[in-house]
Amino acid sequence: MSALPSAATLQRLWYTRCPAPTPFGIAIQQGRLEREFANDGLEIKALQDAADASIRLSHYTHSQPHSFRQGGNIPALWARSKGARTRVIGLSWVDEFQGLIALPSSGVKTPADLNGRRFGLPRNTRTTVVDFHRATALRGFTSLLDAAELSIDDVRLVPLDNAPRNLSDGAPVRDQGPQSLLETERAQEFSREVLALVRREADVVFVKGASGLEAANLIGARVIIDTSAQSNRLLHANNGNPRPLTVDSELLEQHPDIVARVLACTIGAGEWASAHAEEVRAYIGRETRAAEHWVRYAYPANLHEQLKIELEPRDIAAFGSFKDFLLKHAFIPADFDIDAWIDPAPLAAARRLLAAKRLTTAA
Repeated sequence: MSALPSAATLQRLWYTRCPAPTPFGIAIQQGRLEREFANDGLEIKALQDAADASIRLSHYTHSQPHSFRQGGNIPALWARSKGARTRVIGLSWVDEFQGLIALPSSGVKTPADLNGRRFGLPRNTRTTVVDFHRATALRGFTSLLDAAELSIDDVRLVPLDNAPRNLSDGAPVRDQGPQSLLETERAQEFSREVLALVRREADVVFVKGASGLEAANLIGARVIIDTSAQSNRLLHANNGNPRPLTVDSELLEQHPDIVARVLACTIGAGEWASAHAEEVRAYIGRETRAAEHWVRYAYPANLHEQLKIELEPRDIAAFGSFKDFLLKHAFIPADFDIDAWIDPAPLAAARRLLAAKRLTTAA
């Protein structure tokens, strides 16, 4: 794609994404953005590489100008609810494992055994932004209990505060067996949950994705119920579904051509993925920091075909429904119109760019 004049007024584009399966993440891994804007002299930089902590915090607040984000939708919804000037320019939906797990010693073997049990609900006491881990777990509880014809009122919620970096008895981490793999400086995503099971502080916890299955396997937990039992697709919506691609409004308003080019790169990554199933699992393993073995179990066989950027009505409906859930449970401070937040124009422009490029290549 040829460079456009408006790119000359910018020096840097910022991006961030979560450790999750997204077409934007594959585009970043493949260096598509760097190649696209090489002739414009635009630097492509991750928020996480910034020296300024306020810029790094934009992963949650989306306050950094000239930035793109694709990942968990709870921070994006929270930032918009707090007044961040962002627009949703695409959504991706990847069917992802979500489940309630328990140790065999708990006596929880079937969904019927969930009634009256202690459900470990994570709580981040140190965060200054939305507690997305807690919100994700609560949504998982309500959705999967609904599939078991139970409600949150039928179980006992037990708070699981931030896990300490060392074991409570002060012993060296290296001497603690399986727990040592969970209580590290960079804790496993579901360390609080699985340690609560091991320590018998909770009977049941929620995990998801490849890292969730990996953690469950590490302690020998069994999956009691998962999303395959929940037929209502609206209730599959959680922090991981749908994953919005957002951009700050100023960049979109001043440089719509650049936004369209970033989107075209992302669409292109998804198209590449659809024809490279094995390579995609390797990419997603790196992206989620999980072994490919767990990627195979956590995502469907057609994972490579689901890495698309679209604005499907049913995904938008699920997005809006989940926003209402977050508002009901006070995870976001104010309501807003999901449809008004979404701008379909950049996606349409990106598709036109790709069509024009294909015509040029064919000629």
